[in-house]
Amino acid sequence: MPSRLDDELKRLVSAGVLRQYQADALRDAAAADRSRTGHRAPTDPAPTPAKGTDPVRTPSRATDPVRTPAKGTDPVPTPSRGTDPVLTPSRAMRPVPPPAPHPSALVEVLGYIGGALLLGAVALLTVANWGEMGRAARITTGTSAAVLLLTSAVILALFRRRDQLSSALASLGCCVAGFATYVAVEGAAGRIAGVAVALALAAVGVWWLRGSSLLVAMFGILAVGVLVLTSDVLTPDDSVHTNSAGIAGTGFILVAFVLALVGLFRDQVTAWSLAGAAMFSSSICWLVQDRGEVMALAVGTAGPAALLVAYGRVHASAYAVVGCSILLVIWPTALYQLTDNVAGVAIGLVVASAALLVAVLLLSRRQRRGVT
Repeated sequence: MPSRLDDELKRLVSAGVLRQYQADALRDAAAADRSRTGHRAPTDPAPTPAKGTDPVRTPSRATDPVRTPAKGTDPVPTPSRGTDPVLTPSRAMRPVPPPAPHPSALVEVLGYIGGALLLGAVALLTVANWGEMGRAARITTGTSAAVLLLTSAVILALFRRRDQLSSALASLGCCVAGFATYVAVEGAAGRIAGVAVALALAAVGVWWLRGSSLLVAMFGILAVGVLVLTSDVLTPDDSVHTNSAGIAGTGFILVAFVLALVGLFRDQVTAWSLAGAAMFSSSICWLVQDRGEVMALAVGTAGPAALLVAYGRVHASAYAVVGCSILLVIWPTALYQLTDNVAGVAIGLVVASAALLVAVLLLSRRQRRGVT
């Protein structure tokens, strides 16, 4: 009576997977194994390999037994999905370090509030007594405050403690140092020197500390620098220029480009959002300028368009908030100045909304194509 092994061997030979001499050799080997053991062991049907491939020879249970752990020992843990499958004794016996103690959120918030109140009290006392101080006392007060703030920021940064706090202190120190320079030099030269000192310190802080608060300080210093250069250098009081607002608007466009470049190396969301704020400031300046409504519309459209494109790529909500805010403020104001009619404003807003909807559809379709 033919066994299951003979049936499987015949089927493999007829399918062309095995040759006859290979089947005979396997049959003889199985017979020899049965004669040695003295009884007939049940055999499992071998899996059928694909046509044109050699059969995979798997070791028998006698030659490759399953190793079971000894009694009283723990079995080898099976790694879960997504974990490292390699578990060496050294890693298993390595002690887990205790978690670093972290102060509670309430204590941290109360500490920040207390520090802010202390700085506010010192600032109020200084402002209240500023008129009674002499020039030397003003310079000493401003310099001491700047040195104290900057030194505290440097110490916190060196010990890797409270990065956000060190950035905030450095931002305040940059502004106070610029003000102290203005007090020491006085006049138009003092304003320019103060902006230069504050901007240099802010640039060093952005390069070293990489805090978002320093980007905000840099934006504020650059904005003040645009106004100072426009009023003191480009359009002084004795000049006949009447396009000072347009010059300031061009300066804010340059500020936006600087912040956009900084965003390529530092906090991109904060830097590019501040660049959008600079474009908004430029649009406001062009609205103040005579016959600058068209330029205000152009700037107030280019900035939000760039932010919305960035939002389509990164999905940072700050881009959408800043871009839509600029559109909602600049477009109605500029259209009203151009048309002097509410109907013209309504038509312009409809056109702007249609453009935004088309942009959203194009971005969503592109995103779906990227996913598929």
